[in-house]
Amino acid sequence: MPITGHCHCAAVTYSLAQDTLPTVYACHCTICQRWSGSAFALHALLPEGALRITGPLTEYSHEHQGQVSNQRCCAVCHTRLFNTTSAAPGLLVLRAGTLTRAVDLVPAAHIWTHSKQTWLALPDGVPSWPHSPTPEQFASALSKR
Repeated sequence: MPITGHCHCAAVTYSLAQDTLPTVYACHCTICQRWSGSAFALHALLPEGALRITGPLTEYSHEHQGQVSNQRCCAVCHTRLFNTTSAAPGLLVLRAGTLTRAVDLVPAAHIWTHSKQTWLALPDGVPSWPHSPTPEQFASALSKR
């Protein structure tokens, strides 16, 4: 079964170059909370060429703490679909909530938990870090799913 997703208005659709749902993580940083308008953002790290995209995209770039993030959004409804960042060359960060089967996703890790909402209880046994984990720690946690 192909893995697909789309923006809110479906003007932009995409498919992943894989047959299984990607491993996802929840980011609880205040930037992700503001971007998503929610308690956290659900992301999947994928190789930069992993998406086959159809439809009009627009881009918004910004800098934060010396890193440049290039956000890709639907040019019609402005749903944020993914971004690339100079902090992770060769990878893209997919907004996992745009996946058609997002209901089947369970975060494999939680990052930036020092700023998570106080009412949100994280499940026992799932790796979490108060800030960013080392790349090795993060890769290990994501590979276990």
